[in-house]
Amino acid sequence: MKFTHILLGAVLIGITSSCSSSKTVLPYFTDISTVAEGSFDAGNYSPEIKPDDELMITVTSVTPTATAIYNLPLSNPALHTELFKTATPSQQTYMVDSKGNINFPVLGELHVAGKTVEELRAELTKLISKDVEDPIVTVALVNFRVVVAGEVKTPRSIPVGRNRYSILDALSDAGDLTEYGERSNVLLVREENGERKFIHFDLNSSETLASPYFYLQQNDYIYVEPNKVRQANSKYNQNNSFKLTVISTVVSAASVIASLVIALTVK
Repeated sequence: MKFTHILLGAVLIGITSSCSSSKTVLPYFTDISTVAEGSFDAGNYSPEIKPDDELMITVTSVTPTATAIYNLPLSNPALHTELFKTATPSQQTYMVDSKGNINFPVLGELHVAGKTVEELRAELTKLISKDVEDPIVTVALVNFRVVVAGEVKTPRSIPVGRNRYSILDALSDAGDLTEYGERSNVLLVREENGERKFIHFDLNSSETLASPYFYLQQNDYIYVEPNKVRQANSKYNQNNSFKLTVISTVVSAASVIASLVIALTVK
């Protein structure tokens, strides 16, 4: 009887430890969850323009005719389509070439790669101010988008309408992690200087808030790994599916054999 009690206790301990090791810590930043207050250096981040980026640049002033020559003409891709003849014209954009340049009206070829949109806006404002009084220049990065995949509620490609966009913003826009998302291992893949870099975030740690990769760049890819519970459930479901397939095949074969035996017996 004593041996039975010891064996039963060992089994219960094994089950308990197995379950606890598969649990995922759901809250973020558990190391500061009980801290009354604190701070991290937010930095002054803004994404840099890269080759293949798409820019929308507009120039205005109190005298619109003075800045008209610095703007691309409006385009209407559906102009020759009967069904969409009334489509609203849209402003053309600038594609940054492989050398990091754009061809800007009047000013000619400009090297823009490596600059932030704020730096490019300041540069254009200075150049245009030589001929136009108080020009207003706006620069927007049209193709700023990130992809969030894996264990989030809404995996998708997210268009970004601002320059400062963080890993937390992306996860929130994807509906946040599911209960099966592994908070301690969120992967970021980034193309930089002709290489694909990968960085891992631990959302249970406040070090994420101070990471140099906290703010995202255009075309970043974020993957949330499934935790052990999700992986175990998936494996269990696959095994059960295979077993059901085998059983179904055996039953079908037995049914065919039984039918043949009955047919032969009746004859």
